[in-house]
Amino acid sequence: MAQQTPPAQRGTIIKDVRTTLLQLLPPPAPGEPVAGGIAIQTDRVPDIWILEIETADGVVGMGYAYWRSTGARTVDACLHEVLKPLLLGQDATHIERLWRQAWQSTYRIGRMGVVVVALSIVDVALWDAMGKRAGLPLHRLWGVSREAVPAYGSGVYRWLDAEGQIAKARDYVDMGLTGIKMQAAHGHSVAHDVEMLRRMREALGPEVNIMIDVNQGWNADTAILAGTRMEEYDPYWLEEPVPVDDFAGYLRVAQALKMRVVGGESHFMRWDMRPFFASPAPIPILQPDVIRGGFTELRKLAAVADTWNIKIAPHLYHELMVGLCAHLPNALMLEYRAWVDDLWEEPVLPRSDGTMVPLEKPGHGLAFKPEAIAEYRAKG
Repeated sequence: MAQQTPPAQRGTIIKDVRTTLLQLLPPPAPGEPVAGGIAIQTDRVPDIWILEIETADGVVGMGYAYWRSTGARTVDACLHEVLKPLLLGQDATHIERLWRQAWQSTYRIGRMGVVVVALSIVDVALWDAMGKRAGLPLHRLWGVSREAVPAYGSGVYRWLDAEGQIAKARDYVDMGLTGIKMQAAHGHSVAHDVEMLRRMREALGPEVNIMIDVNQGWNADTAILAGTRMEEYDPYWLEEPVPVDDFAGYLRVAQALKMRVVGGESHFMRWDMRPFFASPAPIPILQPDVIRGGFTELRKLAAVADTWNIKIAPHLYHELMVGLCAHLPNALMLEYRAWVDDLWEEPVLPRSDGTMVPLEKPGHGLAFKPEAIAEYRAKG
């Protein structure tokens, strides 16, 4: 006799997977350099890719990704051609099985890049649906370790002059945030970057944490030279000082400097970060990105990191990461950048004490304003 699906579970079957692309900025003109994570000179992301997964009983889970370069439509094509056929007709509560199935079945075209990004957004949507079905915010579904999470202000851009950078940093401090992150390298000399840090420290005083983000802009020798000169001004950390694949360079810089050397936002999941765990002492903080593995992978990576007493300070997505960090015992802080705060029905904003708290709505609790979707929906 065939095994019957319990009636209570029939409603969890995935019946639809749909996507929407929002274009918040006009596309670049022909011949114009495409803005990426390094070059972007705006407090607005160009595109947002939204995914909705609907089950038979009408529960809808939502995932999304900010897009700061070309490729959103490529991810969309991957979702519809590769992952959607794997999802339709499956039980939306089988998140671990679906993650593993998608990961293993896309071996020849995945492991990093487009496939993993698409898989990650699917994972966020499935967890959102799970929380909604349970009637619980995700941090309570997973188990709470804290009610509020510290945050720092990001996006003190390298293309601003000293006065502009200091003004941006002071805006964050005025919000109550106790740390800011400024950028270095990529067209600026070491002397310039050291001077900018000196002026920032002089303007903010000794109590504000100052992070330095190099965005992979130096080699190890330059990072050691710059970092040694910067240490006089007590930076909290030096982030992505060398190209992402130069693990030996990372460790050489970390061993040479007194300040923390951190990274991880450009790495894909715990397998890609394995060299950091092989020599954990010099890399005290990792910065995983939720679109490089989803909630499922990020929770596992955090558990591995906790084994080695490594902290987690996730890359961007503060409105998603606040719930995850309220759950993770080794979460250190959130990266706040107000790229899309105005698009949410209920944004997650810093409090006057420099912390953020998760929304107390089922799932991740986030919803785009319908009028924002109508205004920015991409044509074609």
